[in-house]
Amino acid sequence: MLCPQCHFVVKPEYYYCPNCGKSLHEAPLSTSIMTQAWIYGFSIVLPIICYLAVSYWPGIKYLRSEDENAKQIGIVACILLAVSSIITFWLAIVWIQQAVQSGVNSVGNIGGY
Repeated sequence: MLCPQCHFVVKPEYYYCPNCGKSLHEAPLSTSIMTQAWIYGFSIVLPIICYLAVSYWPGIKYLRSEDENAKQIGIVACILLAVSSIITFWLAIVWIQQAVQSGVNSVGNIGGY
């Protein structure tokens, strides 16, 4: 096999050309315990930071992977993101309702009534 950029002879199992550094094909995604913990933790925290870091969320990349282990990690990350989003929105609604009720109660207490 030849590198498409520098035409250096490379082995088929190489992910990068050792001569010029060109990417020959995509390296497999990591499925280590630490990587899984990071992805799952980020999926849970992502709604709390209002999707500001969604471009850094690797869940979709793992979900679209050909590797079955990586795909399972992506599915779990998507489920955690959905559940975490639902809980965050529910807590926000409850907090807003409590704030409105507190405001109504404080207005009702004006004048000693």
